[in-house]
Formats: sequence, structure tokens, C-alpha cells
Amino acid sequence: MTSASPGAAQRGKFSVGLTGGIGCGKTAVSDRFAALGASIIDTDLIAHALTAPGGAAMDALLQEFGPAFVSADGALDRVRMRELVFSEPPAKARLEAILHPRIRAATAAAALVASGPYLIYVVPLLVESGGWRERVDRVLVIDCPEEMQIARVMRRNAMSEAQVRAIMATQASRAERLAQADDVVSNDGDLEALDRQIALLHAQYLAFCGRMAR
Repeated sequence: MTSASPGAAQRGKFSVGLTGGIGCGKTAVSDRFAALGASIIDTDLIAHALTAPGGAAMDALLQEFGPAFVSADGALDRVRMRELVFSEPPAKARLEAILHPRIRAATAAAALVASGPYLIYVVPLLVESGGWRERVDRVLVIDCPEEMQIARVMRRNAMSEAQVRAIMATQASRAERLAQADDVVSNDGDLEALDRQIALLHAQYLAFCGRMAR
């Protein structure tokens, strides 16, 4: 295990970027870190808030994509937008141009008021987005076999195997994520095994915090 990056003290608190493919269990892991006292900043939750009724991104999304992509309650129609992004790749860049700057601003604001000893940014597309490696001290990858991912998502979201594989095809591969990892949590066993791994990492992250404070 390597030490925290030299620029950590300049950014303030020790920080971890938590990522993993769909169905790997990112929320289960981040919830456990939160229970141990870490401050969790979940970019998916931020994105949902931005695209909820009255969300800060909705006016820009309406102007860019039109009313067909806004549901009756004023939120982003996620199903229709997902279909558009899959069928027309340039639409993905248009969507990201609206959401990504707002997500970055919201994560920075949340970090300023975070009270935990260290920060965990939950970023599903951390590897794919390219900019997070320089923003965090450690990258934590939640890992499990791909067949387990597929089974979990099919059960959770009532999707077909083909639909899940299509989503996975848009994400970094398991090997690509692991190549970026400083730390790995294997989420392919029981909850006791998961808790043991998280407790060890929590202790190590607190030790990093202590070194930064000296």
C-alpha cells in the first residue's frame, strides 16, 4: 500500500474515490464507511438532485433536449434519456456538458462542509471520466465477478441480461478498474467478510489522516 499523495494536504481532508461497475455494491460499501464516520459524497445522488423536479440542471436540460425528455412532474425522463444516449453517442457529450460542471461544483461545496475525518467520493464512472485520479488521494474499487454483477442487477432492476450487458459495455472493464485501484474491496462473499475489509481500510485511512495532520 502506497502513502497518501503529496498534494493531499493542499486539498484539505484525506479523500478516497470509491468506484465499481454496476451491481458491484458501491452503496453497500459506502453505507458501511458512513456508519464508521466517514463523510460520503455520492455523485449519483447529486446527479439525481440536479435532475429532479426543480433541480438546478433542469432548465438547461429542457433547452438542450426539449420537453420530450422531461417527465410530467418536471424531472428528467431518465428512461428516454438513457435510450437516447445509447442510440446517439453525441447526446452523451451534450448531457455531460450540462451535468458534469454542476456535479463538480456540488461535490466541492459538500466537501467544504463535511465533518467526518475523511471524505469518500462515490463516483460510478471514476475511471471513465478521467479527472478524478488527480482529485483524490486513493482510488478504492469495489470488485466482484461480472456474472455476479449481472445477476444482482437483473434481480434489483428487473432488467434482462442483454440490457445489463449493454450498460456494462459502456463502462470500464473490470480489468481497467482494477488497474486504477490503490485499494480493492472484494464484494463476492458474505456481509461479515465485507465488514472486515471495510474496517481494515477505515483504520488505514484514519492513519493517513493522522499523518497529514502532523
